[in-house]
Amino acid sequence: MESLRDLASATSGDPVVRRALAAEIRSACVDVGFFYVSNHGISDDVINKAVRAAECFFALPIDAKTKLDIHATPNFKGYTALLGEKTNPASKGDLHEGFDIGWEPVCGAEIFADGPSMYGSNVWPENLPGFREDVLAYYHAAVRLGLLLFPLFALALNLPEDFFADKVTKPAAIMRLLHYPPQPPQLLEGIEGIGAHTDYECFTILWQQDNIPALQVMNANGKYINAVPIPGTLVLNLGDQFARWTNDVFKSTIHRVINATGKKRYSIPLFFGTDYDVKLEPIPSCVTPDSPVRYEVVTAGEYVKSRLEATYAHSAM
Repeated sequence: MESLRDLASATSGDPVVRRALAAEIRSACVDVGFFYVSNHGISDDVINKAVRAAECFFALPIDAKTKLDIHATPNFKGYTALLGEKTNPASKGDLHEGFDIGWEPVCGAEIFADGPSMYGSNVWPENLPGFREDVLAYYHAAVRLGLLLFPLFALALNLPEDFFADKVTKPAAIMRLLHYPPQPPQLLEGIEGIGAHTDYECFTILWQQDNIPALQVMNANGKYINAVPIPGTLVLNLGDQFARWTNDVFKSTIHRVINATGKKRYSIPLFFGTDYDVKLEPIPSCVTPDSPVRYEVVTAGEYVKSRLEATYAHSAM
């Protein structure tokens, strides 16, 4: 199951080298939809500060966290309490806390306030010095990595390297800080850390905590395989936008989280989609007589918003 891709050559000036890396990525995208990346460019210092920020936030009293409840915002930003999310409609809720943010400059640049309702301001906790800065430092580092990956995905689809360039001008990237309390040894019926689901955007960049395995990915045989943490790497998994765009040539990975380690677990996924006004139209080369168009055309924003509305509907105030 372990599929490791070294991104050291992603910025090579030799197009042959970049295409070789893209071919490696394509095999993982087509066969599994999931792989690890090394030499990803996000420093340990940036990661460690973001994780510490998450630990401090989730240690706050519940009243302080619920002031930032995600249901109080129109753009799904803020805090999600335990069981407040239900990614698997058949479950009773997900056993984690979350804190969601979207694009925001560290200082002095544009906030995407206009356009689809998914854009707009973040909310931030009070009295946590350095929290916003440390979280945004990781966010922007992960966005830079995502922008580096799009040309490789384009090459993997035999498209021009800049195919996605005009479709990711306003990074529609949602990042989550996640805290999973330990689940009891006897798993609760209908409750998992996160229930089985696919992600909604093009791909997810995931930092997961070393030595606390909990992520499970469904393989081609329909069985869950542990995606064990590998130190120094990030996990990449594909989401629904790429599946719709490629007419399922790229796999949207079904996965879940079960934290049966007896320890707290933290993770930081960044869900990178296209600009919200981009239409998810199938790439012509991915449509054949044997593989006709499988999805109706919608905009990226419409799709993400509809999925989030369904996910949080059961806990709406």
